[in-house]
Amino acid sequence: MRTIVAMPGDGIGKVVLPEGLRVLHAVGFDANYVHADIGWEFWCKEGNPFPQRTIDLLSEHKIGLFGAITSKPKDKAEAELAPELKGKGHVYASPIVGMRQKFDLDISVRPCQSLPGNPLNFIRRHGDGFEEPKVDAVIFRQNTECLYVGVEWTNPPAEVRAALETHKAMKMFKSVPSEELAISCRIMSRNACRRICEAAFAYAHKFGYKSVTVCEKSNVIRETSGLMRNEAKVVSKSYPGIALWETNIDAQMMWLTKNPEDYGVIVSSNMFGDIVSDGFAGLVGGLGFAASANVGRDVAVFEPTHGSAPKYEKLQPSIVNPIAMILTVCMMLDHLGETDKAARIKGAVAAVVKEGKVRTYDMLRLTGGPGVFAHGAASTAQMTDAIIANL
Repeated sequence: MRTIVAMPGDGIGKVVLPEGLRVLHAVGFDANYVHADIGWEFWCKEGNPFPQRTIDLLSEHKIGLFGAITSKPKDKAEAELAPELKGKGHVYASPIVGMRQKFDLDISVRPCQSLPGNPLNFIRRHGDGFEEPKVDAVIFRQNTECLYVGVEWTNPPAEVRAALETHKAMKMFKSVPSEELAISCRIMSRNACRRICEAAFAYAHKFGYKSVTVCEKSNVIRETSGLMRNEAKVVSKSYPGIALWETNIDAQMMWLTKNPEDYGVIVSSNMFGDIVSDGFAGLVGGLGFAASANVGRDVAVFEPTHGSAPKYEKLQPSIVNPIAMILTVCMMLDHLGETDKAARIKGAVAAVVKEGKVRTYDMLRLTGGPGVFAHGAASTAQMTDAIIANL
């Protein structure tokens, strides 16, 4: 029997992950689930939000299901450390970013597909009325490089500054003291760009998408975005039936609200992929419907893309929408070859959304809080119950 490493994490991660496990049980997916520690609690009391014991479990079992994490700025992270850990050199780093880098989870897949009947779907004016375009975009985000590598300094050391000043563009900062500078490096490798582009084109070929769009900013960030663009062009030669489109990230964010139905598979570097996937998620219901996969050569971790929303964690009953997590378990099942079970769950989610009788507070466009039930909102558990009933 397969073992899944279950990492609830912080905030509503602790709420939605058990709902995903309920659906997995209902659909007949037999597995052992081992709990693993991750998140803000372990930063505060251990100085490490991604403990070695969790790394060991992922190394052994290869498949993880993740809830959400809380991240805070540097000063707040330091302030919330246990007193005995302060001043000991602990530096907070996002555990999910660390997980991606530790296990080289370099391929992030983020489907953004509208469900008929979802009241949160994007609509636009058409003549004297409105129309609801079908959105079916799948974003492939390079998941380990770019600005997320964390090569940055406030008050850069002299040797770093000296190296950077060999570039002519640094002349504009010549009179700025180092203590007034903050520097981040955007670092991308050819192999990583090639691998994410190959994954995007292979997916488009497998599922019949007619185009792959490389979304970057190569007219300004010529070297790093240019590298991604060039690798996409190389890979595209092996897929003559799939058109390669190119967009700049700023223009793409405008076009996704003008003609989102024109886009199929999109491939981007880490930062731009993060941005464009959230943009498309907003067209199909928001982060309550946004699932993702982080896939490496040996290990894969699956997570909804929403945050930890700690203000909702302790509401009883819970009001948060579990659909993102439930669609996330579908991605895990597809990865494991359990495609029939995944299809059954996706069909059940689609049926509940289309029927419209059970809707969480976000689907009713309500402000979150305990009062949403008086306006007809379903609880987290009631939404899960409805999906299970449709299995």
